[in-house]
Amino acid sequence: MFQIGEYYPPLEHEKRINRYRANKKLVQGFHYDVFERVHNRLSKTQRDLIYVSANLPGVIAKKSADFLFGETPTITAGKESSPEQRAIERIIEENDLHITNYEAALGNSYRGDTFYKIKWAQTWRGALPESIDPFRVIIEAQNASYVFPETLPGNSKQIIAYHIAVPVPVEDSKGLEWILKVESHYPGRIVNREYRMQAIQTNVDNEVVLWKIYAEIAPAFKVTETGVPFPLVVHVPNFALDDSWEGIDDLTEHLALFDEINNRLSQIAVILDKHADPAIAVPSGVIETDEDGNAVFRVGSMKVFEVADKNEVIPQYIVWDGQLEAAFKELERLVDLLLTAAELPAVALGKDNAGTSGASGLSIKWRMNSLLAKINRKRQYYDKGLRNVLYIAQLLEHAQSGEKLDYTPTWPKINFKDGLPDDDLEMANIMSIRTGGKPTISQRTAIKLLDDLTDEQVEEELQRIQKEESFADPSIFNKESGGGGE
Repeated sequence: MFQIGEYYPPLEHEKRINRYRANKKLVQGFHYDVFERVHNRLSKTQRDLIYVSANLPGVIAKKSADFLFGETPTITAGKESSPEQRAIERIIEENDLHITNYEAALGNSYRGDTFYKIKWAQTWRGALPESIDPFRVIIEAQNASYVFPETLPGNSKQIIAYHIAVPVPVEDSKGLEWILKVESHYPGRIVNREYRMQAIQTNVDNEVVLWKIYAEIAPAFKVTETGVPFPLVVHVPNFALDDSWEGIDDLTEHLALFDEINNRLSQIAVILDKHADPAIAVPSGVIETDEDGNAVFRVGSMKVFEVADKNEVIPQYIVWDGQLEAAFKELERLVDLLLTAAELPAVALGKDNAGTSGASGLSIKWRMNSLLAKINRKRQYYDKGLRNVLYIAQLLEHAQSGEKLDYTPTWPKINFKDGLPDDDLEMANIMSIRTGGKPTISQRTAIKLLDDLTDEQVEEELQRIQKEESFADPSIFNKESGGGGE
C-alpha cells in the first residue's frame, strides 16, 4: 500500500479522511469552517454581521454514546469467582476500558469507524523500570485517520491486514522532514517500516494533508511475532453495508439540514437586529437646517430622515416585515425533520412531556423506540468487536507473559444496558405480581441500596430499628408481673 512515488494518505482513502475531519469540526461546534458556502446566500452586509449555528451534530453524537456506554455493561467470562472472570475484570480495570468504550462510541458516531489496538507494552513506554511499570496487555483506541485496512481480493468486507501509518515531523540539519512510520498488523505478526516524505499540500488551517513518499529507510524494517492468530487491531463500524468494510456515520446524511438550520438562524438574527435599531421618519422642518436652509442629517448614522409633507406624516419608526412567523415555523419544521431523520425522539432531549405528568417508565420506553432501535443496531457491532478485543487480549497475555497464568482464554459475554433510567416503582409492582406478593429483597439489602450505606452502617441501622420496635410493641404491657397462675 505504501510505495516510493505514491501519495500519503492513499488517494482511495482521501475522501474518508476528509469526512472524518469535517464531521469532527461539526461535533466540536465549528460549523462556520464547514459551511462557509452559506456566505453565498447572504448579502455583504449580512456576512459582516453575524453567523449563528446550533450544535445539533454534537447532540446526535453524544446521545449515541450515552445510550451505548453511559451505563457500564456487564462483562462475564465464567462464574463470579472463576480465574477467567477475575482475568477479564483485571484487563478491563487496568485499561479503563469503559471510558475507552464511551470515547470510541462518541468518535464512531461522527466518523463511522472505530479501531481498537491491543499490544504488550509498559504503561509509560519504558520511562520507568520494569519493576515499577511491568509489561501488560494494553487496549487503546487507535486514531481512525491513520488506519488503512487491506481487504481480501474479491471480498471488500474481509479485512486481512491493518496498516497504521502515522506521519511524524522531524527536525534535522536540513530543516523539517516528514517520516512515515508504518505498523502493519497481520495474523501472528507485526511488520514495521519507515519512509521519507515531502509535504505537498496544506488546508485552510495550515495543516499538511497530502504528502509524497520519496524514499524508504531500510534499517527501520522489523518483523515481530505476536503469537496470536489474529491481527492485534479490531475494527468496529458504526453500522455498515454488505459491500464495504467502511462504517457509515450519523452526521453526513444530515449535512443539508444542518446547513439550512444554521442559515435560517442567521437570517432570523439579521431580521431581529434590524428591528432592534430601526430608522425614524419625521415631518419636514423638524430637523435643524444649515445656512442654505437644507436639513442636516445622515440616514446611515443617524437613522432618521425627513418626509416632505408634514401635514400627513407623523414621526414613526420604519420597520421591516421580515416574515418572522414564517421563518420560525420553517425552523421548527427543519428541526423536527432532522430529529426524525436522526432517529432522535424529542423525549430523549427532555422535550415533549419527557417523563412528567405521571408518564411511566414503560410509556417513555415506547416513545423512545426509534432511538433504542438505532442503539440496538450499533450494539450488535460493539458486541462482536469487544468480544474479539477481550479474547485477543487474553491470547496476547498468554503468548507474551513469562509467567504461567491460571486461566484459560475465554470468549466473554457482554450484557449491555438500554441506557434508560429504571422506574423502581414499576419494577417493584411487576415483581410483586410475578411472585404473588412475596418479598424479593431482604431488609438489609434494601437499606444498603436506598441509603448508600456500608455493611457496618447497615448493621447499626438495623439495631436501632429493632430497639425502636421493642419499645413500640404494645404486648409488653400485657405481660403478667407476678407469679400467679391460671
